[in-house]
Amino acid sequence: MSPNRIGFSFLLIGIFLLVGKAFRYRTKWLHNLFLPSSIIAGFIALMLGPDVLGRITSTLLDESSLFYTGLIPKFALDVWRPLPGMFINIVFASLFIGKAIPSLKKVWHTSGPQIVMGQVVSWGQYVVGLLLTLFVLTPVFGMNPLAGGLIEIAFVGGHGTAAGLTNTFTDLGFPEGLDLALGLATVGILSGVLVGILIINIAFRKGVAKHVGGRPYFTEEEREAIGETYGYDFEPDVKEAKAIEPLAFHFALIALAIVIGYILQQGLILLEASTWGAWSDIYLLSYIPLFPLAMIGGIVVQLVSGKLKIDDYISLILISKIAGFALDILLFSALATISLAVIGDNLIPFFLISITAVTWNVFAFLVLGPRLIPDYWFERGLGDFGQATGMAATGILLMKIADPDHQTPALEGYGYKQILFEPFVGGGIVTAASLPFIYQFGPVAFLILSIIVTIAFLIFGILYFGRKKRA
Repeated sequence: MSPNRIGFSFLLIGIFLLVGKAFRYRTKWLHNLFLPSSIIAGFIALMLGPDVLGRITSTLLDESSLFYTGLIPKFALDVWRPLPGMFINIVFASLFIGKAIPSLKKVWHTSGPQIVMGQVVSWGQYVVGLLLTLFVLTPVFGMNPLAGGLIEIAFVGGHGTAAGLTNTFTDLGFPEGLDLALGLATVGILSGVLVGILIINIAFRKGVAKHVGGRPYFTEEEREAIGETYGYDFEPDVKEAKAIEPLAFHFALIALAIVIGYILQQGLILLEASTWGAWSDIYLLSYIPLFPLAMIGGIVVQLVSGKLKIDDYISLILISKIAGFALDILLFSALATISLAVIGDNLIPFFLISITAVTWNVFAFLVLGPRLIPDYWFERGLGDFGQATGMAATGILLMKIADPDHQTPALEGYGYKQILFEPFVGGGIVTAASLPFIYQFGPVAFLILSIIVTIAFLIFGILYFGRKKRA
């Protein structure tokens, strides 16, 4: 493909992002749902592509026509398809660069209940997903057993994680899993906002949500921060670094983090190939994508920067801007290239997975939340509920509605939680390894592991934090 066509494909992305921004600004219900402009732009491109408008143009135009498959040329779609797997590395590599990493003691003291709650919800999503797959999806609809991992990948992981696993889905013989995961991630965001706001209203009427109404509205700046920002500063006490270096320097830091992640990835692959892989012909690490290891690379870069006393030269704003740009490209390209035919062919399983996921999330929040979180369970649990539906920003939105004046430790605990949460589930190492594990050992083995881990976190949380609550 010529460089001009590649460049033109990126120009189209810019145009669609502007259109998405305009739609969001002009359409009140989209604005109130806090849907990012990149997601709206991706859906507009999807509607103008081969699966919707293309069905019409293909009957009216000759096959040689540029617009035979819709208003988006085929070469542009070919450029967009690999972008999610590339840009997810930038997003994850930048998560901890420019942010002070507190001690584990402080993290646990501030957000321990939310960490445990998040782990229970995430591992529980594997449990309900695998049970649904083993007893319904595979025997009745003939779906690939890897479908058991879709709920955690799509609902806790979200669009970015699903898109980042593109190659893993393909390598393991489940390419349709990508389109299903992206569709489920969209269901997750919508259910998180709509169901979350409904729960807040009911809880307010029953006197459970006691802090609603501190400020009954969001400022425009806060709307933008919640709806558009992916580089949200979750740590209120982190001081912003001075931006005295150019954008290229900060991009170089992210690139270094990705390179460190790549070295780790190749080292793990080599270790596996020369040890248990050679002995048993069982391979797991070979299928783990780069992005969770790039996140570890980002932590290394941040720690080394602190040791060398150069962290003051790192601007959190610039890092966040680079990450935000990468995530906008990622979300747009992932949604614009979804195969609606795949979702249509699996419509009933798609519906069943969605209902199962939403039901589990609501159950975990309303039933397990009060037992795992000793204080302010409603406000703190809202963050976990929001994140369990596909976007960290959804958790922030719901906590903002329930506690607009920050009268509870919900937001601070939610921020510190990410340090011991994101490296593992919700797009971390466990999420990346789940599909290879199911592929190599079967869904029953991973179901047993998920049940054990879920129950272990649940018992620990009830006993440890329940004792604190009684005290």
